[in-house]
Amino acid sequence: MADFDIVALGEPLVELNQTHKDQRQYLQGFGGDTSNAAIAAARQGARCAYLTRVGNDAFGRQFLDLWQAEGVDVSGVQVDDDAHTGLYFVQHGPDGHAFSYLRRGSAASLMTPASLESGLIERASFLHVSGISLAISTSACDTVFAAIERARTAGTQVSLDSNLRLRLWPVDRARAVLRETMRAADLFLPSMDDMQHLTGNDDPERTLDWIRDGGATGVVVLKLGKDGSIIDDGAKRIPMPALRVQAVDATGAGDCFAGSLLARRCQGDAWEDAVRYANAAAALSTLGYGAVDPLPRAEQVWERLKDVSA
Repeated sequence: MADFDIVALGEPLVELNQTHKDQRQYLQGFGGDTSNAAIAAARQGARCAYLTRVGNDAFGRQFLDLWQAEGVDVSGVQVDDDAHTGLYFVQHGPDGHAFSYLRRGSAASLMTPASLESGLIERASFLHVSGISLAISTSACDTVFAAIERARTAGTQVSLDSNLRLRLWPVDRARAVLRETMRAADLFLPSMDDMQHLTGNDDPERTLDWIRDGGATGVVVLKLGKDGSIIDDGAKRIPMPALRVQAVDATGAGDCFAGSLLARRCQGDAWEDAVRYANAAAALSTLGYGAVDPLPRAEQVWERLKDVSA
């Protein structure tokens, strides 16, 4: 039996989230897609660890305190005396939320394959990585591929969230790297928005065909936002409805989906049950501001699912 259900790798970012679109007030929180996913999974009862680098600064120490408080193992977190912890701002307007980043030269962007020597990947059921982990720097990209190789050798399953950020890399490179990475993934979690940039079409069926034609052999869960998701296990495609809520802030909802899905898979759920649960958790995460604070705990998700099925 593995020591951990999920080991996530990536870039944590301090979050400053605008509390109202007409005000210049910001609420400090925490973000970073794979960190959010690890915390979401831990709140669903999964045993989680995180692999990254943080600065030897106040924000880096806050992250260490946060992960430890959430039950996320930090033995794979390195502290960099010479680089800062990354930062981003979230602003809200009529077209949704917009992000501004101060991440160039961050400690996490300086990750190298040597950052993986803790042996955590080999002790986990899943390694979770993302397109952002691949995009923040060449050395971070190398680290992700080295982590995947370690996972494959150890029998650890690989989960990949597309999380495309075209500010970080040109679309042609993103397409090539993500396509290569998805071939090595046991679980690929693309969003329809991301795939429109990569494929040039907005049809879910054609998008799933593109993914399969590109060599993906694992399970694919295509996220459709308010329209739910589609499970493609290679033999059949199953649409799954979203849970309807009055969303306040969708920051981190996809990360909550990923972490919750992995947690439920590690606890033995079938794919449909795990995705139904993850849809509910992700919807609940949009009811508050920020990426981490609104992440629901298991009892909240079960209560909402009970209400839906009643």
